[in-house]
Amino acid sequence: MSGVGLALLGFGVMLALIALRAPIGLAMLLVGAFGYSQLSSFTAFFAYMKTNSYHQFANYTLSVIPLFILMGALAERAGIAKALFSTSEHLLGRFRGGLAMAVIGACTAFGAICGSSVATTATFGRAALPELRKYGYDVGLATGTIAVGGTLGILIPPSVILVVYAITTEQNIAKLFQAALIPGLLAAFFYCVTIAIMVRRNPCLAPVAAPVPPVASPKPRWAKILAGLVVAAAAIQWGRGVLAWDDALAVMALGGVIAIVDVAVMPAILVAIVVVGGIYGGIFTPTEGAAIGAIAMLLVGLGQRSLTWADIVAALRQTAETSGMIFIILLGAEVFGAFLALSRLPTIAAEAVGGSGLSPYMVLIAMLAFYILLGAVMDELAMILLTLPVFFPVIQGLDFGIPADEVAIWFGVLVLIVVGIGLTAPPIGLNVFVINSMARDVPITATYRGVLPFIAADIIRLVLVVAVPGISLWLVRFFN
Repeated sequence: MSGVGLALLGFGVMLALIALRAPIGLAMLLVGAFGYSQLSSFTAFFAYMKTNSYHQFANYTLSVIPLFILMGALAERAGIAKALFSTSEHLLGRFRGGLAMAVIGACTAFGAICGSSVATTATFGRAALPELRKYGYDVGLATGTIAVGGTLGILIPPSVILVVYAITTEQNIAKLFQAALIPGLLAAFFYCVTIAIMVRRNPCLAPVAAPVPPVASPKPRWAKILAGLVVAAAAIQWGRGVLAWDDALAVMALGGVIAIVDVAVMPAILVAIVVVGGIYGGIFTPTEGAAIGAIAMLLVGLGQRSLTWADIVAALRQTAETSGMIFIILLGAEVFGAFLALSRLPTIAAEAVGGSGLSPYMVLIAMLAFYILLGAVMDELAMILLTLPVFFPVIQGLDFGIPADEVAIWFGVLVLIVVGIGLTAPPIGLNVFVINSMARDVPITATYRGVLPFIAADIIRLVLVVAVPGISLWLVRFFN
């Protein structure tokens, strides 16, 4: 059998193993090992494994994954999510559909701390679902909003999925974080607009307005005073020419955040600003930023007395389990990728696409459509690692009129968007299953009906980012 034939057979066998509930990492590892041995030899495969496994997991960059996971786990157990939802509820709850918008706002802020969609969905399923049901929200809208809000966990940097993409394709993590921010914020905006349209067309989905609760803790006068001082200092320094206009606007925005948010969430927001802003500004590397964020979140939880030793141990255990799962999938993907490289399938596919006469955008649209279909039945991490060895060389060989390094970053953001769609799209949608496991009395069909309008908004956003690459590349070009 030819190398290409063996590679195609390997894809089929691996998908069959995954359908039979075999662990994804193990399925890729077994198929990759067998295929590598058939195309080379068992001796060559063992020689490859002897050195490659060590070099892969000794990679310093990989340490960013458990550190970001730990930061999110500590934030979840410190009650940050509940405080964020309380603040968003206080700001938006008075509007029709405002509590659902508050979920989106809180998920956006939490996404800057937690890079996992499943964790974000589960966290707000506990923090927000009881409130939504208490005030009479339609169960489909309530569970659907939380499911799509959870996808912001991977869209708003830092994102674990984006880190894996960066490592797999050897791209700059900081640039990918910069590229993902505007599309992520655009997603939150589109979701809020979608909620407003839904409740306007069908007022039965949400009450006219929910009573505005008090914030989690009274806002002390010093918070507003501090905000005023920050804005005043920025204005004075800008007037003296010390700060550039963009620096002054950033400081003023920080002052505005201090003025409106609940004091209980200010430390967490400041941690997110320091981590993401430090990475964007090149003050420290993503790995250093993740370490600073994890330590800072631990100190915030201890300082607020919202973290117990049991919580810390549970966060460490969760980090170890999640990181172990990701690393096993990474190892399996590496072996499967080596098998595909030996089969020459990626090279042949790239040559075939290049000689097909199809425009680069038609090829890209076909790939994204395939990702959406695959994402509806497969885990997002496995989907990315399974397809990148074939898709990425093809994309790199196409001319979109922008530099190749920007194409790689732009494609990473597009993949992230379609992965988010796959997390909520029927017939599976992992986030839908997560929220329905927490609301067992809600039919899963009701949740699917609730997420469909949001998926339509995601498709519109995807079309915008495809048609205008500058939406995702503007910050990359601005900071570099």
